[in-house]
Amino acid sequence: MESLRLLVADDHEIVRKGLRSLLEAQPGWQVTAEASDGREAVEKAKELRPDVTVLDIGMPSLNGLEATRQMLKNDARAKILILTMHESDPIIRDVLDAGARGYVLKTDASRDLVTAVNAVRSNKTFFTAKVAQMVLDGYLDQNPKKEKPTESPKMRLTPRQREIVQLLAEGKSSKEVAVQLGLSVKTAETHRANIMRRLDCHSVSELVRYAVRNNIIEA
Repeated sequence: MESLRLLVADDHEIVRKGLRSLLEAQPGWQVTAEASDGREAVEKAKELRPDVTVLDIGMPSLNGLEATRQMLKNDARAKILILTMHESDPIIRDVLDAGARGYVLKTDASRDLVTAVNAVRSNKTFFTAKVAQMVLDGYLDQNPKKEKPTESPKMRLTPRQREIVQLLAEGKSSKEVAVQLGLSVKTAETHRANIMRRLDCHSVSELVRYAVRNNIIEA
């Protein structure tokens, strides 16, 4: 069997160990690194250039969708598979828009993960049957004219602003945001003010609700 180098990212250690065990049971497959949040996953992907990355969608600091976007920005050939508990139409669209090649429900992982990784490594896409049907239903029945309004709130934010929304919604202060993103405190505060104004949010609790509704953080 041809060798395969993988990166696994999930904020739960027990899940990472389970995924590693499942993947490394395949001859020639090796999990070269694990990450516990999206930011760490982006750095390790940049450093190690794995053949396939398996990302949990709901990670702290930087979620799986933003991590996917950053990985593809660093390396357009990156092959990324999203693993999640969720199966709603908006999240599926977000996964596709972010550029991930596959989407596997955690409940189906023991059955589908190896097949999904094989598909992604071969430049194919993979969706579990349930998700594939939702994609077909969602895209075939969609009126393009109705697409814009549902996308507009989140698309008003830049990738950097989405990062900041996640950190603020997780309870970080402007100073903590500044340290994490390598910004000055003044710049972080300016970003925060601009984001609150753009989203018409008047409190952190409103920002948290926005972040949950738009799959930036998990409830």
